[in-house]
Amino acid sequence: MMTKLNDDCFVLDKDRITHLEALSILQSRVSIAVEREDVPLAKAAGRFLADALVSPRPIPAHDNSAVDGYAFAHSDYSKKTVARLIIAGEASAGHPFQAEPPQDRAVRIFTGAVMPHGLDTVVMQEDACIERKDEDTWVLIPPGLKQGANRRLAGEDSAAGAVLVDPGTRLRPQEIATAAAAGLDRLRCFAPLKVAIFSTGDELLRPGETFSAGKVYDANTAMLEGLARAAGAEPISLGILPDSAELVRAALLDASRKYHAVVISGGASQGAEDHVVRSIDALGQRHLWQIAIKPGRPMSFGQIGDCVVLGLPGNPVAVFVCFLIYGSPMLTRLAGGAWPEPMRYPLPASFTQKKKVGRREFWRARLMRGHGELRVAKFARDGSGLISSMREADGLIEVGEEVSEVREGDPVDFIPFTEFGLPPS
Repeated sequence: MMTKLNDDCFVLDKDRITHLEALSILQSRVSIAVEREDVPLAKAAGRFLADALVSPRPIPAHDNSAVDGYAFAHSDYSKKTVARLIIAGEASAGHPFQAEPPQDRAVRIFTGAVMPHGLDTVVMQEDACIERKDEDTWVLIPPGLKQGANRRLAGEDSAAGAVLVDPGTRLRPQEIATAAAAGLDRLRCFAPLKVAIFSTGDELLRPGETFSAGKVYDANTAMLEGLARAAGAEPISLGILPDSAELVRAALLDASRKYHAVVISGGASQGAEDHVVRSIDALGQRHLWQIAIKPGRPMSFGQIGDCVVLGLPGNPVAVFVCFLIYGSPMLTRLAGGAWPEPMRYPLPASFTQKKKVGRREFWRARLMRGHGELRVAKFARDGSGLISSMREADGLIEVGEEVSEVREGDPVDFIPFTEFGLPPS
């Protein structure tokens, strides 16, 4: 298996690290964790490209007609008067005109057909007139056409040897079409990244189990499975771990030997029944813990052998936000993708909100129309257990450490959920 992390442990020199420091640690320590394999084109969508997709030939391979009409040599044509040319034959897509047309001849041509040798311009059929005299058919071409009109050049889309898609790109239908147009039926991709997912806590029930007092259904596992898939990984749910140091440690050790990464929610703080961080310390190395953010302060990151371990808080909103901001790009990089940087859109706030200086905050938000412009509204309540806030939001507002208050009309950085591969609401 490839080595994914540096061996030296990050030494925490203060109680909490900043958001940018956490990103820097992740980016510097995480690299590709999976092997390469050839994938049939029909199954390559969603995979990360391992080798550059290079065009083996010009695309298109030949000059061709962009319209149905009549091809002719511009040198046989006067832009000032109507030209009369005998039609020498016909060319259609897949059936080129085989001979070289004589001088002062035109060829009936259809969209996509190869331009006959020596002809460089096409008049659209609706702009031309046809005359028949004796055994000949003539085309009358109006004045004013530029040389090369309605002709697509060979290599116009891409030249031979051009890099069409860079390594690390997650393949969409657009890239699949590009590969197909280049004549490729297989692509060199990275193998799927296998991610183990745990939740922890004696209070948790699996969805479908009988409810009882003092219990709560585990929402994190199902959510993390969907988020991991959106990041291009292959999630494997390993269930709920009880509040037992011995069992948490055993489960992490076993998973670290089978999977590329582990994502575990709950047990992230310093309480007597919080065993995740202690288990990472005992079994491997911890590279960060306690970030100056809200929500998600107790997030941790480390390794057990060559397996990456991401420890998330227990509250669903904190899990959701931390995974989007830190977990999603981390898994993308492990899976062979380029580290993604979400686009931030400056939009005016439709609210006023005070904030604690010294930590970065991510507020759930929804787009709205106000004062004749697009604005962003903050979800009214901040609780990390409010699953409704994730459902009703369109994205996150990112507020820097130095900000103490956002006033109505102030520009704020809005990150749509679509930037993380999630469909719009």
